[in-house]
Parts: sequence; C-alpha cells; structure tokens
Amino acid sequence: MHIGSFVLGAQFPGQGQGDALHRAVRTGVAAEEAGLDSVWLAEHHFIPYGTCPSAVTLAALLLGRTSRIRVGTAVSVLPTQHPVALGEQAALLHHAAQGRFVLGVGRGGPWVDLEVFGTGLAAYESDFPESLDLLLRWLREPRVGAGGDRYAFREVAVVPRPAEALHGAEDVPVLVACTSPGTVRLAAGRGLPMLLGMHCGDEEKAEMVRLWRRTAREAGMSPEAIDAAGHVSAGVAQVDDTPEGAAELLRTALPGALRSGVGAMETVDGRRRPMRDPEAYTELLCALHPVGPPRLCADRLAATAERTGITRFALLVEGSGELGATERNVRRIGAEVLPLLAR
Repeated sequence: MHIGSFVLGAQFPGQGQGDALHRAVRTGVAAEEAGLDSVWLAEHHFIPYGTCPSAVTLAALLLGRTSRIRVGTAVSVLPTQHPVALGEQAALLHHAAQGRFVLGVGRGGPWVDLEVFGTGLAAYESDFPESLDLLLRWLREPRVGAGGDRYAFREVAVVPRPAEALHGAEDVPVLVACTSPGTVRLAAGRGLPMLLGMHCGDEEKAEMVRLWRRTAREAGMSPEAIDAAGHVSAGVAQVDDTPEGAAELLRTALPGALRSGVGAMETVDGRRRPMRDPEAYTELLCALHPVGPPRLCADRLAATAERTGITRFALLVEGSGELGATERNVRRIGAEVLPLLAR
C-alpha cells in the first residue's frame, strides 16, 4: 500500500492566500517527515478553492525541500498550457530530482481560464487527445515535430531528454485524471494509469478500473503491464480518536472552503454548472473515506484496495483548514495508520 497526501492549498474563510500557500508547503514537507510515500499537488486559477496556479512550480519547490518522497501534480491542467512547455518542465524536474517527479494531467473544465490563457473552449471540448499525445511524444522521443489541427511545428530536439536522467530508459511517469468513460478509454488506450477523484465511491472506481483494463487489453497492453498500472485513488483522511471527532473537524471548516471556493468558478461560455451542496458533500466524503480513529482509517483504505485493486492513495489531509491540525493529522497517519496497513 502506498499512501500519499493530496495538497489542495485551499483558502479557508478568514485566511489569507499566503496562509494557504504556507500550509500547502508545510503539508508536503510534513508528509515526508511522517513517512508517507508521495505528495500530490492541485492546480487552480482565479479561485480560492486552490491558491496554487502552477502545480509544477510548487512541485519544484517541494522536490528541493525533500529528499525521498515522490512529488506529483494532481493535476496539471493540460488545456490551459502548451504540451511542449509542460513536457520541458516535467523533464527538467525528472532530471533534477532523480526520478521523484510524477506528472498528473487532466482535462479540467470549461472555465474562464481558457479565455484568459487564450487556448479557447476547443482545448477542453475536443483537443485534449491531441495535446496529450504531443506531450507523451515529447517525454519519450529524441526529436519531435507536429502536424495536427491544433499544433503544427517543424521537428526540434528534445532537451533535456527524460530517458537520459537516470542512466537508463526511464520515462517521466504520467497519469490522467479520469472522471468519465471517455477519459478512462483515452488513458487506457495510451497505457496511462488513472487518477480517480475523491467524489467517487469504491464501486464506481472499481467499474472504471474494469473499463480501463478491458480497453487496455483491446489496445494490446500485456497482462503484466495492466496489473502493474499503478492507478491512484484520491480521498480525504482525517484521524481523530473518535469517528465523531474526525467528522466534526471536517464539518466545521470544509463546507466554508467549498462554498467560497467552488462557488467562484466561472464558465467561459456562460453555461450553468450546478455546485454540490457543501454540507452534503462533506458528509459524503466522511462516509466514503478514512475519517475517524486509526483502525477505522486503515480498514477503509484496505477495503478500497480490495474492492478496486488500487493500492496507491492521494489523501486530502488539510480538511481542517488549520496548519497545526493538518500537521498533526499527517503525523498520525504516518505513526498510527501506516503501521496497521503494513501488517
């Protein structure tokens, strides 16, 4: 079992943006100190739901402040940036951190980001496969040119080449955030593991894994590679001495962050996007994920692994919104939950 922390960098009511970013950095460092396997960094623009606008930039900072833990993006939003630029940054971090960087990418949504960065609605609605394929070519080939509908340029050299980083043929690990059957098939057809969201229950995640496996098999992926795919399940983790105490920590702080943060999302074309009820969503997260005493947390993680086959987790640990409580939560996961999973 591989347990990592998921860092949202949310600005909770009454906090400044600097407070949120400081907590995000401290959470990443605390994850290594507590013995966690990885830290995953979210990326958002123009909303307090997440104050980190560049997951790769924050990843670079944390890679420099840590020595062991793997640092991944969850996710870098591909439609808002050029695939080659993102590929260059990923290769740079792959070299500098000796293979500890993981690139998670996603399609994002029809947000105003597409207007601000000039990529347009088509980058979200239709062009994600072309962008993803160009990114993968950049991370795997020595020279790359493009002749697609969205990107067209002469062949150029890939510098630095990721495969030269570790004196072997190591690629930058790439995951795709999957929220629909279409993105599941897209990832599976390219042999890429999935990052599955915290809003999904075990049965939904298990069905997505089954679809991924079928599609990957049809695409010619070997059974061994399919079994070793390494999907990641996102969730929430809050450790306390009682289930009620853990849930109350989240009920007190998380709905306010969801209401002010997600409520600030603006679509690029004026379409209506219904927002989940913050209190109900918090209750759903408490019911689905490791929220409670250490034994309950370990049992829920083990049950998810058994039902879905997923053994890698990215757990939101800052749901209390407070730095001290977040650091205590991370320490308790490391000291009290991880040993139970190792048995």
